[in-house]
Amino acid sequence: MMKLKDVYPLYLNNKAVQPNTDLEVIDKYTGEVTFRTALATPDVIDEAIAGAVRAAEPMARLASFEKRDVLNHCVTRFQERFDELAYALCVEAGKPIADSEGEVTRLIDTFRIAAEEATRNYGEVQPLDISARAKGYMGMWKRVPIGPCSFISPFNFPLNLAAHKIAPAIAIGCPFVMKPASMTPLGAIIMGEVLAECDILPEGAFSILPASRAGADLFTTDERLKLLSFTGSPGVGWDLKAKAGKKKVVLELGGNAAVVVDKDADLDHALARIIFGGYYQSGQSCIHVQRVIIHEDIYDTFRDMLTAKVKALKSGDPKHRDTFIGPMISVKEAQRLKGWIDDAVAAGATLLAGGGCEGNMLEAALLENVPAGSDVVVEEAFGPVVVLSKFSKWEEALAEVNDSKFGLQAGLFTSDIQKVLEAWDHLDVGGIVVNDVSSYRVDNMPYGGVKDSGLGREGVRFAIEDMSEIRNLVIRRT
Repeated sequence: MMKLKDVYPLYLNNKAVQPNTDLEVIDKYTGEVTFRTALATPDVIDEAIAGAVRAAEPMARLASFEKRDVLNHCVTRFQERFDELAYALCVEAGKPIADSEGEVTRLIDTFRIAAEEATRNYGEVQPLDISARAKGYMGMWKRVPIGPCSFISPFNFPLNLAAHKIAPAIAIGCPFVMKPASMTPLGAIIMGEVLAECDILPEGAFSILPASRAGADLFTTDERLKLLSFTGSPGVGWDLKAKAGKKKVVLELGGNAAVVVDKDADLDHALARIIFGGYYQSGQSCIHVQRVIIHEDIYDTFRDMLTAKVKALKSGDPKHRDTFIGPMISVKEAQRLKGWIDDAVAAGATLLAGGGCEGNMLEAALLENVPAGSDVVVEEAFGPVVVLSKFSKWEEALAEVNDSKFGLQAGLFTSDIQKVLEAWDHLDVGGIVVNDVSSYRVDNMPYGGVKDSGLGREGVRFAIEDMSEIRNLVIRRT
């Protein structure tokens, strides 16, 4: 079994620094401290922001091929360190090893996409002679880096969701400071270690700074930062936006995603994908399948299929390859969701499978007949629980999908293209996935939500748009 180091640094202005070993990170399955890393103080964060400001101009002047080469270097090094990255993720996040390897693959994909986009920063020539007064004038515009950026990444995808901020920033030429989640900082620290090998990056191009929430206000409030990109809970995200001042804010927040299974669906395919979408990495994903809305003609059959499959899911040590359900991130989070399940049952819901809890190991749960106002329906579960309901008319199903304060992604299982187009017109979500689950994402597609699910879009090309500004040029021909 691979072993992690006992101590890891933070990265300040491109360099490894070890001011302390104050942050303990535990193995989420055993509960034991597995390593320590440095914790950034406000003074260190301030120094990192000052470094990013100094680096802004030289970063903006990097040639496209130089930024591409940095990103390709990362791709190569992540491939070489694949097993280390996967094992670190398995330990610090409690993510089953097969899922951890999948996330490392996506990390590599995201940097590869960014390397390609680094040479595609196009602008446009615009005709201005739309009236007599503009005769002889021409216009053109290009995108330029917005400047120093602040990134705050979450615990559930500590590699790939950090990559969705770091890789686009390098591709467009923005220096950045990043605060990884304190429960899962190691993936970002390893990215910092790889970036530190790139001498072409100017000093201050990046800082990776684990920090306590209490001491991290500068990531949000400092006016030297031109963009804040936050991925995490809605309560925290909207609060940060209120404190961010004049800087641009991108928020990737929560959801309670719904999937509709129509009567013409391939039930075996839908079953396999909903099991994945509902219980993959213990449901700790903002696009996890939380609500499944099933046509009444197939409801009983599909419910029984799901129940049998959920009961058969194997829980245990995420380091074992046959484990599908690993631990939740903390005992507190497992107890919260266990309470929501128990409250729903007390209010009249039927528990079809699971629901037991020991420490931070929560059994995969499946519920039906859940009262509409229950937390497990209206809030973000962020854990291994799925709620079933039935519909008779397509418009009713769409209305139920929309009956949420969230709007991130939705899944539809149907072969009727007219129903698909109707859903595309009327579902108030950021993305719709047909014949697959809400949890499906490819790292080059636009990704983000509406309502309480956030602002802006990620996906490398779309993140680059947020991390850049249009600069116009008007020329009078003489």
